[in-house]
Amino acid sequence: MIRRGIPLLALGLLAGCAGLPPAAPLDRDSIRDFALEARFALRATLSGQPPQSANGRLSWAHTGQRDRVLLASPLGYGLAEIDITPQRSTLRTGDGQEKESSDPEELMATATGLPLPVSRLPAWLLGRSGSAATIEPDALGRPGRLTESGWQVDYAYDNDRAAALPARLTIVRPGEVELKLRIEEWRETP
Repeated sequence: MIRRGIPLLALGLLAGCAGLPPAAPLDRDSIRDFALEARFALRATLSGQPPQSANGRLSWAHTGQRDRVLLASPLGYGLAEIDITPQRSTLRTGDGQEKESSDPEELMATATGLPLPVSRLPAWLLGRSGSAATIEPDALGRPGRLTESGWQVDYAYDNDRAAALPARLTIVRPGEVELKLRIEEWRETP
């Protein structure tokens, strides 16, 4: 009796899952708070040193004025955790070191030697600019290239929806830093 019941139970569960409607795609123009999962490749050329490269996984949660970024090796080992709030930014490394600063860009430059604009990145991920930025649209009117304060962000999409979120970003400060992101999942956070 139990042997015959297990396949029926499995079929029932599968049928229930098949009946769920697909989640509606997120709309780039209306999303405010988000979480994403991505792979990254970073290449840096620091003055007087040979180019350095790193790659791995990135989990980013942006809620209000708080950002939490988790960096991991390609195999999932924790490399660093970055918490950013308007009052305080904290960087915790995988080896247990912790650094704090009231300026997130200063914290990143001190900790990594790289001038990463972490406070601008949430807006750039969504294709939004600051007051000094210019955005060139792609053929569908979506952000194609953003230029701001010596940085260039190029966007690529996995579909033709006008309000699609980007799937790939290349963030470059010429001659210094190139950060490539392949976003595997976007989620809206409450």
